[in-house]
Amino acid sequence: MAAVLCPLCGERKARRGCPALDKQICAVCCGTKRLTQIRCPSDCPYLTTAREHPPAALVRQHQRDVGLVVQFMRDLNQRQSQLFVLIATFLAGYKPQELHPLIDDDAVEATAALASTFETSARGVIYEHNPASLPAQRLVSALKPMILQAGGSGVGGTPFERDAGVVLRRLADAARQARELEPGNRTAFLELLERVIRVPPAAEEAPSDPAAPRLIVP
Repeated sequence: MAAVLCPLCGERKARRGCPALDKQICAVCCGTKRLTQIRCPSDCPYLTTAREHPPAALVRQHQRDVGLVVQFMRDLNQRQSQLFVLIATFLAGYKPQELHPLIDDDAVEATAALASTFETSARGVIYEHNPASLPAQRLVSALKPMILQAGGSGVGGTPFERDAGVVLRRLADAARQARELEPGNRTAFLELLERVIRVPPAAEEAPSDPAAPRLIVP
């Protein structure tokens, strides 16, 4: 009988029963796509084992990832930190159209453009700064309403707009730094967020309450 190949990678033998997908997958895809591309149920035995006895390499990576996020959030005040986590959670769960996949450069464009928009508004001038790439434009269209909702109805020179500008600039810088650490990986920053931030599995949307952090801490 011919070995069944993993339906996710199409390369390795499928030897693990995945309760989330209701099919056999390979161990590598189980380990690397767990809780990111695969929404594992809490009673999955492989998930439970991984949480209780994570491989040393994963522990080191997790410590590195969390350390980077802490570094990205350095010197932010409480409200800015909450907003950072809110936006980062949104980015971690954002699912663009298949024909226009999102890469780190798009995230940099979108957050930098939004930062300029909020900085301009904080000075009392309403002007929309638009990114160049289509994926970044679509990200701005999805991200801006969520930020405005978190900030309430006040516009034009509000402290929240100034905070939003600071946080969005920090996120753009964080994406650039993550790319510098992995120059060959065009989604290094977005993958880091997926690993470090817990996205609600039901709707894969950012939490409506910016005071509810979703960081996975050691």
